[in-house]
Amino acid sequence: MAAKPEDAKRVIVNAKEMLDFARAKGVPFVHVKLVFRKIPGIGSEGMTQPFWHTLQEMVTEEDRLTPGRRSTVDGHNITGSRGTEIIPELLNDTDYVIDNKKRLDCFYGTDLKSLLEVLGIKNVILMGINTNTCVLNTAFTAFNHDYRVVVASDCVASMYGDDLHVLGLQNVARCLGWVLSNEDIKAKLEDGASRND
Repeated sequence: MAAKPEDAKRVIVNAKEMLDFARAKGVPFVHVKLVFRKIPGIGSEGMTQPFWHTLQEMVTEEDRLTPGRRSTVDGHNITGSRGTEIIPELLNDTDYVIDNKKRLDCFYGTDLKSLLEVLGIKNVILMGINTNTCVLNTAFTAFNHDYRVVVASDCVASMYGDDLHVLGLQNVARCLGWVLSNEDIKAKLEDGASRND
């Protein structure tokens, strides 16, 4: 269920650049991983979601979930699989890792909010795949918890197609927060550091 290879490569390169820059400014990072267990008689824990279960059962040439590829919800991010590993060049010893996400929202069912409170965080910068699902859902929840929401536009993509990627970015920009490029975020971090914010 990965994004197109060119999108994945772009996101990784840009995310590494942003992470390296922001870490040097003392910005803490939290990686939130979707990890499903296999349950006898059910399959992936994700199969308890009726829509995902139905998609998995569909046997059609044209798939609604991922254009041009069959859905693999039941095999997605199973404990111990490569899909649950954080890309090594994006991980640092100073980062925090949450590995019990089960749905599209990084807050739902995890201790993300508690961790952000302990760290004294007021602004969240979101990056990852998919723009229109996990990033957008997390942006909504962060907004509802009164965080300042930023989506790093250079560091997101969608396996669902460019149209839904653009929709996700526009939804954030119009309703929830700021959609900024790496250069814009760097400038804001530099400005904040010079003002001691």
